[in-house]
Amino acid sequence: MSTICSAEFLVEPFEEGNPGPHVVAAVEAVKALGFEPAMGPFGTTIEGGSGEIIEAVKRLLQAATAAGASRVSIQLDTCGNE
Repeated sequence: MSTICSAEFLVEPFEEGNPGPHVVAAVEAVKALGFEPAMGPFGTTIEGGSGEIIEAVKRLLQAATAAGASRVSIQLDTCGNE
């Protein structure tokens, strides 16, 4: 049984309404895994099983830092069980 989770990530530096290449890279990395990220003014959220979320976090960290992110903040929430 896998725990269903949500992860919210904030990639810095950021400018509201004008995401830089480091933000775009992180969002595209999770989209490539089949997630439909919800972009908000202070972060982007994805939802799924814990295994998928962990892989997505790994990929978004790699993509964001390779594209020049100075900081990536991640909040992981347990939502229930599958």
